[in-house]
Amino acid sequence: MSKLTDVPKRILIGRALRSDRLGETLLPKRIALPVFASDPLSSVAYAPGEVLLVLSIAGVSAYHFSPWIAVAVVVLMFTVVASYRQNVHAYPSGGGDYEVANTNLGPRAGLTVASALLVDYVLTVAVSISSGVENLGSAVPFFVEHKVLCAIGIIVLLTLMNLRGVKESGKLFAIPTYVFVVGVFLMIAWGAFRGLVLDETMRAPTADLEIKPEHQGLAGFALVFLLLRAFSSGCAALTGVEAISNGVPAFRKPKSRNAATTLALMGFFAVTMFCGIIGLAMATNVRMAENPAVDLVRDGTPVGDSYVQNPVISQVAAAVFGDGTFLFVVLAAATALVLFLAANTAYNGFPLLGSILAQDRYLPRQLHTRGDRLAFSNGIVLLAGAAVLLVWIYGADSTRLIQLYIVGVFVSFTLSQTGMVRHWNRHLRTEKDPAKRRHMIRSRAINTFGAFFTGLVLIVVLGTKFTHGAWVALLGMVIFYATMTAIRKHYDRVAAELAAPDGPSDDVVRPSRVHSVVLISKIHRPTLRALAYAKLMRSHTLEALSVNVDPVETRALQEEWTRRGIDVPLKVLDSPYREVTRPVIEYVKGLRKESPRDAVSVIIPEYVVGHWYEHLLHNQSALRLKGRLLFTPGVMVTSVPYQLESSEVAKRRARKRQDWSAPGSVRRGPADERPKEPPARTSTTSSADEN
Repeated sequence: MSKLTDVPKRILIGRALRSDRLGETLLPKRIALPVFASDPLSSVAYAPGEVLLVLSIAGVSAYHFSPWIAVAVVVLMFTVVASYRQNVHAYPSGGGDYEVANTNLGPRAGLTVASALLVDYVLTVAVSISSGVENLGSAVPFFVEHKVLCAIGIIVLLTLMNLRGVKESGKLFAIPTYVFVVGVFLMIAWGAFRGLVLDETMRAPTADLEIKPEHQGLAGFALVFLLLRAFSSGCAALTGVEAISNGVPAFRKPKSRNAATTLALMGFFAVTMFCGIIGLAMATNVRMAENPAVDLVRDGTPVGDSYVQNPVISQVAAAVFGDGTFLFVVLAAATALVLFLAANTAYNGFPLLGSILAQDRYLPRQLHTRGDRLAFSNGIVLLAGAAVLLVWIYGADSTRLIQLYIVGVFVSFTLSQTGMVRHWNRHLRTEKDPAKRRHMIRSRAINTFGAFFTGLVLIVVLGTKFTHGAWVALLGMVIFYATMTAIRKHYDRVAAELAAPDGPSDDVVRPSRVHSVVLISKIHRPTLRALAYAKLMRSHTLEALSVNVDPVETRALQEEWTRRGIDVPLKVLDSPYREVTRPVIEYVKGLRKESPRDAVSVIIPEYVVGHWYEHLLHNQSALRLKGRLLFTPGVMVTSVPYQLESSEVAKRRARKRQDWSAPGSVRRGPADERPKEPPARTSTTSSADEN
């Protein structure tokens, strides 16, 4: 079985890496940019469309507000990037928003931020993959017809890539991310050249359509609400900015400076692409509608259900490059790929944050350990499972999923920046150097403006998106918060119970006596070995215990016991209902009740078998007994193994395996430089005797 599972694992995931190779997995800036910034960079593929979709409610006349909305998003992006550059310098350990809030605002604020980020990471995977499937489906109908299945398949593929390690997955993702960025910049430059220099007219495929407004002539508060909702939808371009702050430990040294530089590059690219696509969409007369079948009209007639509404970036590319041209196809393919790979931001952020939370005892400790490839494998698998569930529930519909989006990220933005303000206030109280004080005051001003602006956006997002699905994200945050609080209470309670006391306690006082009980079903070699071991323990009292389930077998056992002259008293418990577990448990509890200061040692003979199916044929009643006895105070359970012939065969197989490694399972250097390693010891798991 080991060979059968090890070979596929090494083929899919790769060779195992030693712990001292962790430095080899650190990322240079050119790889870190696509790894940590693929989410905000790819969001320009759908964020401009979300703005136009919301504005279309008031008709084409509302489109002239889109440049102003783009300006607001740009100001917000620069504010957030500038704020997070302060974060990565002040907190380079990788805790990001969680560490900032936890340190400066307290554990409750830290947990709130952690809950928001975990929800946002799951939504990032679900939204990015679903949007990518829809973009690909415009060219290949199979993907639209089997949307959920394709989305789940891509999530599984991304999971395998990330299980191979951050650096390796980053190399795979770098090419399509850079092709996408270059393609969008080329489209913006060529579109600007054609429009401004050549004075050519470029028209999108939907330029001839009209939009039937759902609410015509909006004014006053209704118009303001519509613009705020469009702005909140455009803020999807900011998702993933915090991932660089959380992933500082994955950068090469100097970590903080490299992370800050990557943040600046990401902000510049994202802002330029977002504004360029919005500008080209206005110039080429792109038309979008929330319900295109009804609201998009051609020659006075709705386009109908057969109409497929392509994303804004596809329509702009068709207008600038020409529909079906080489550059159009390259950009369309790169867009679909980068949307798939945008989930990689979450695949790096979620496991790292989960590891930090597990270290702080808010999540199971298994999330803190690294896998074969030095990635946080358990966190990666947990993220994939949550994203698959979300995609299945929402049918891989990005329009429905995106309504849940960005709530969590702005919760973390606001609390993180508020925490940074308190961080600078605390340091300013003790810092005397004028130069350092000026730097801190400037940083505090940036973080103060960031906290105010992101807090304002959070209110706008909640107000405009709550009934459209944002409540689901809030519910997810509450569930994460409650779960992590419960896990921390459990770990704290267990730690308090396990803590060794400084003074005398019942745990260090020797029991008055030890009463040993050997469980017997029949006289055979395992029984004789268990009795011999029990005599070696020199207990105060020793007895053998059997349960009378079959009178004939019990009489035979008593006769043979007498005939062999075994010098251990045999006690038989009656069981009129043919139970084995209950009479033994009640007898042991009776011993404890009679002498509470005595310890009871229950000794169980075991068969050790070598095949998994043999476990099904033996030891079931003894296993149940051991499980019940674990909950009885003052009772110790001792297993005395007896190895059957099949276990010896298994042991020989194990010895052969320790000299064999699956291809690539161990990284080795030259033979003369390899350290001599002691051979691994093989242990065989034992199971209990059938009583």
